[in-house]
Amino acid sequence: MLQFTKKWLLTALAVVMSMHLMAQSSISGKVVSQEDNSPLVGASVVIESLQKGSATDIDGNYRINNVNAGKYEIKVSYIGFKQAVKTVQLENQDLTLNFELERDIQITDEVMVSATRADENTPTTFTNIKKAELERQNLGQDMPMLLNYTPSMVTTSDAGAGVGYTGMRIRGSDGTRINVTINGIPINDSESHGTFWVNMPDLASSVDNIQIQRGVGTSTNGAAAFGASVNMQTSTPSQDAFGEVNNSYGSFNTRKHNVIFNSGITNSGWSFEGRLSSIHSDGYIDRATSDMQSYFLSGAYYGDKTIVKALAFGGKEKTYQSWWGTPEARLENNEEGMQEVILNNGYTEDQAENLLNSGRTFNYYLYDNETDNYQQDHYQLHLSHQFTDNIQANAALHYTYGRGYYEQYRNDDDFADYQLNDVVIGDSTISSTDLVRRRWLDNHFYGLTYSLNYQEGDWDVTLGGAYNEYDGDHFGEIIWARFAGESKIRERYYDNYGRKYDFNTFLKANYQLNEKLNMFADMQIRNINYVTQGIDNDLTTIDTGGEYFFFNPKAGLTYSLPNNSQLYASVAVANREPVRNDFVDAPQDVTPQPETLYDYEFGYKKQGSNFSAEAIFYYMDYTNQLVLTGELNDVGSSIRTNVENSYRRGIELIGAYQLTQQLSIGGNATFSQNKIANFTEVIYDYGENWDEYNVIENEYSDTDISFSPNIIAAGEINYQPVRGLKFTLLGKYVGKQYLDNTSNDNRALDPYFVSDFVGSYKFGLPFLKTAELKLMVNNIFNEMYSSNGYTFGYNAGSYEVRENYLYPQAGANYLLGLNLRF
Repeated sequence: MLQFTKKWLLTALAVVMSMHLMAQSSISGKVVSQEDNSPLVGASVVIESLQKGSATDIDGNYRINNVNAGKYEIKVSYIGFKQAVKTVQLENQDLTLNFELERDIQITDEVMVSATRADENTPTTFTNIKKAELERQNLGQDMPMLLNYTPSMVTTSDAGAGVGYTGMRIRGSDGTRINVTINGIPINDSESHGTFWVNMPDLASSVDNIQIQRGVGTSTNGAAAFGASVNMQTSTPSQDAFGEVNNSYGSFNTRKHNVIFNSGITNSGWSFEGRLSSIHSDGYIDRATSDMQSYFLSGAYYGDKTIVKALAFGGKEKTYQSWWGTPEARLENNEEGMQEVILNNGYTEDQAENLLNSGRTFNYYLYDNETDNYQQDHYQLHLSHQFTDNIQANAALHYTYGRGYYEQYRNDDDFADYQLNDVVIGDSTISSTDLVRRRWLDNHFYGLTYSLNYQEGDWDVTLGGAYNEYDGDHFGEIIWARFAGESKIRERYYDNYGRKYDFNTFLKANYQLNEKLNMFADMQIRNINYVTQGIDNDLTTIDTGGEYFFFNPKAGLTYSLPNNSQLYASVAVANREPVRNDFVDAPQDVTPQPETLYDYEFGYKKQGSNFSAEAIFYYMDYTNQLVLTGELNDVGSSIRTNVENSYRRGIELIGAYQLTQQLSIGGNATFSQNKIANFTEVIYDYGENWDEYNVIENEYSDTDISFSPNIIAAGEINYQPVRGLKFTLLGKYVGKQYLDNTSNDNRALDPYFVSDFVGSYKFGLPFLKTAELKLMVNNIFNEMYSSNGYTFGYNAGSYEVRENYLYPQAGANYLLGLNLRF
């Protein structure tokens, strides 16, 4: 670990020493409204050719330091105003340049997401990610990997290479607790609350910007934001029409190909955009291949006061399963430990040979079509209208259709597990067989969202909300069996459904009490009715669910300080219903309870001409948080139970500094404690002869919440020696993560530090608008680490079993890409 850190720092030092110093000047001035000469606070002033800029302070002033002599184009933008552009010739002296912006009466795409987003006056913790930041590493990996360096973020990849099944945690909260929306439309699965990025391959190529709100944040649509919310806005019209081709290739036969077109806005106000993508990877883990295709289409009409926009996007994936982790004994080359895994889990001869001979890239599955197959299509229709200068509204209809299955080979399963009779052949009775099964999910999700915004004087008020319905079917089929008896092909051995009705409405208000103090209030009510009935995959009858009514208030203050800095404080309440598995897997006569979170956020921000800094303290106090118990269901998924009291508290530090025109640095760090007051671990004892079923309960107090590292840190160094050429070195540290809630070091992921390198060169050709060559080297120092895992244990009399399974990530690997825009 120390060796890798030293290498990373030496590399950074070499970059610094390689730059050359030049005489530099500053550009400063004021940005005001042309209408009444009032200062525009937070306006963006950018020199795009240098990729540097500044934001205006409370008086509308800005300053950009460390600019070499030369000719530059300065762009100023502010929501609700027309962009201003001035070209200047800078000599070796400071320059004063003022701007008067004209109010733009034309409504923009931002209205589609503004109701669920925070702005500079909102007292909550958030990070904005622009398209350029996404494009830096967008060579085929999934969205979580592109967001890996944002604050308090931990990412993982089942296949180990960032393609296929990937996930994220923010402040220790997993993907089922992170609200995700696209253009304000909910994306989380209604039953599991998870977001399956594998169903939306190459989505990043059609996203214009993202806002991540950490903690409860402001009111949004869909699943409760219990750790964070990820609010994405899809592509907006470009100034000019263009076509684009992107191709990349790299390690593990990973490759991405896409074509994009954008018409810009025509003279008649129409705009069209489209994308087709194909991504393939063999994966780092054995046989963990991914084949994915996706599309994105949009058509819109832009009037002075009205936008009508229709979107269709989706993806189809076939992914070889790597859902089971690698036994820790295999990663440690522990022969005795591997033999115990073989014995404890009843491995066949082929499975045992696979484990003993596979190495770090072990994959439990051997059947050639052990694959997940799923297609999901999204349709959105947005209508936005500016009724007056003060009132604007947005409404949207949406529909998502998802369908698919995962296929599994099963060795020597009992007929009784599939509602089948034993097979009698002559005098022999056969009660088990090898078989291949498919487990299906067929679902429909549809509804509407709405918002109405009023701005007048010191008031900014938004009324918004959504109504959504979900209809999902779960069923299983046997498609092949060595001994079939009288069973029929495609006969369903289980069949159940889930229905969910979700309504929420919220009212948000910002009031500028005086020049420095802004007051914020946000009240949301949410009503959920969920039911799931039928025969589950373990043949038990299910008839469960619940109806919930939640009130989620939020309030806070933002105080502007001199020199473009501010303080904010807020308190927010969130309530969350249990997910499907919490209901289905709950012990008999136990009903899982909804969770409640009280989130307290205190922050300080400062924006300078060549630096920015933030410090955030948060305290997230949970009641009835659902946590892992140590129990597993029939497919190995973890069972959860409510714990009365638990909390997360921490400090987030974020900063960036433009050292020179060529060199900038940035980083973030989170230091936290994540604790459960009292926790009961469940362990089963099957007796010496495996004929008993005793429950052992181990009590713990003040114990750590699983998968919640106390330290998460990220940093980057950007160096641009000449125009068009840029190098970025990134580093990520994740502290120890416990696999369960017992704070046992024997059941934990080791800390890791990983560095990535990105180089890009943008140039012109006579027949192209631009061309760009990119090289990304992931895990450049070849760190051997695991980013995720699980653990389980049981007793058989005096024999105790404790097994850890981890998800190892790839060592040093690369992706090389070429972008052509014409």
